[in-house]
Amino acid sequence: MTFTATAEAMTPTTIPTTATPGGGTGEDPALGGLPDVPCPRELSTRDARELTHVFFERLQSLEEGTREYQYVRNTLIEMNISLVQFAARPFRDRPGGPENEDIVQVGIIGLIKAIDRYDPERNTQLTTLALPYITGEIKRHFRDTTWAVRVPRRLQELRLELAKATEELTAETDHAPTPAELAERLDLTEDEVRQGLVAANGYSTQSLDVPQDGAAGGTQASAAARTTRSLAETMGEIDPALEAVEDRHALAPLLADLDERSTQILELRFGQEMTQAEIGAEIGLSQMQVSRLLTRTLGSLREELLHA
Repeated sequence: MTFTATAEAMTPTTIPTTATPGGGTGEDPALGGLPDVPCPRELSTRDARELTHVFFERLQSLEEGTREYQYVRNTLIEMNISLVQFAARPFRDRPGGPENEDIVQVGIIGLIKAIDRYDPERNTQLTTLALPYITGEIKRHFRDTTWAVRVPRRLQELRLELAKATEELTAETDHAPTPAELAERLDLTEDEVRQGLVAANGYSTQSLDVPQDGAAGGTQASAAARTTRSLAETMGEIDPALEAVEDRHALAPLLADLDERSTQILELRFGQEMTQAEIGAEIGLSQMQVSRLLTRTLGSLREELLHA
């Protein structure tokens, strides 16, 4: 379908119809004079621009919320989907970003906001208002959904500034910039730069279950000899003190039931690391008596733990 260059020269075709009380159909007076646009998304840029002006003029005279108002508004949205496609182009295939269809859907929200706020009496093109709205909505979507770990907006914006400054300084100095150099370029403190660099790590994460392929010694190994291990298997180790946590938890009520002298001897021996002779001198017993008391107390605790 092709329209002529000017809105005045366009010949109206079929006007949208509404059901009449008698059950038939007839022309809707509120939409009289508007050209029928069966496929708004397939219009050329030139035709869409001309028709947008015509539909906006009619939209001004319609009451918001009516069926006629919705028809004109929806047609305006569909006729200008190409603006969303244009604005979304730089954001496609961005690492860690959403699918292209999601970007377009988010951009359409920005287009709708622009159409609802557009005033044709200001003699400005819809494009002038719509593109910033569309781009802003897409950027907001990236900011709110693509970060693996949510960080404050200030740090999200700082990440972009640091990335740009790092690229510029690397090209100028032929080496990776230091935090001090980045701070000087961005007029920030070194602490703020370090905070931004740490926060940038939250943009993307890697699962601990991701397979890691590697060959021992850095040699060229065959596919059969190459081992595949998850990231979790290559990082960290078993904490030898982990099992002691449960033992200490079970031992606590048993220690609470000991008499005062046994508790004191255990505290001096294992808390203050005193020898048996030093403990004997402290509480007025011989080293042999302290040894027998320790052996008896520890044996009793061990037996109770094993039968708990």
